Amino acid sequence: MVRTLGRYSLSLIHGLGDFALFTLRGLSEVRSTRKLGRRVIRALFEQGVRCLPVILIVGAFTGLVLGLQGYHVLNRFGSESLLGALVSLSLVRELGPVLAALMLVGQAGSALAAELGIQRNSEQIAALETMGVRSHGYLVTPRLLASLLAYPMQTALFVAVGLWGGWLSGSLMLGLEPSVYWSSVERAVEPADVRECFLKAAVFGLMTVAVCCWCGFNTHRNRAATGARAVSAGTTRAVVLSCILVLAADYVITSFLM
Repeated sequence: MVRTLGRYSLSLIHGLGDFALFTLRGLSEVRSTRKLGRRVIRALFEQGVRCLPVILIVGAFTGLVLGLQGYHVLNRFGSESLLGALVSLSLVRELGPVLAALMLVGQAGSALAAELGIQRNSEQIAALETMGVRSHGYLVTPRLLASLLAYPMQTALFVAVGLWGGWLSGSLMLGLEPSVYWSSVERAVEPADVRECFLKAAVFGLMTVAVCCWCGFNTHRNRAATGARAVSAGTTRAVVLSCILVLAADYVITSFLM
């Protein structure tokens, strides 16, 4: 049992170190990558424009549910006027960055891991390295940089749509005065809350995209499966690890900023 525990512990430490070096290498090749701007724009399209529908839909229904549940909870204490504060702080501090990151992982992150896994299995990455092209700079660096822009923008859109969803539930459906709702939102949200929201979004974006790139890049290391099964396993692993890390990082950042 001691040997098994030691083997798993060493494997975990090796994996964390390999992931850290992989991420640092991707960030360090910013200056040496040619035509970086064009690739960053393409990555922004993949992580931003293609994910707009899911962000809009999930953000709207999140706000609707918060407005509906929050109104009935506050109504028990005669505090319906605080509905705007409840919805806005819930979205800005926690639900906005977390749910937006999870949705982006499910759509853009899974596609990224699968794409890099297929490129690894079909030896396209090996061909790039044979031609002298830096594979990390060509495939990883643009996506890491794009995540620092795409995730905060998508989170801001998620929060904005969620606020309107809360207004729709509270004011149009349940009869709360719109001016009361929006004034409560204005009083509740402070600049520190907005900074925390964007900080979480940037951290979640860089972390999850790095995990998805790492899992896709290392598909060939999977000894239990090959070919399509290895790509499938790598994609599943990327999504699961990303979701766990988002929740863990959310707790760590919140504990330091509270």
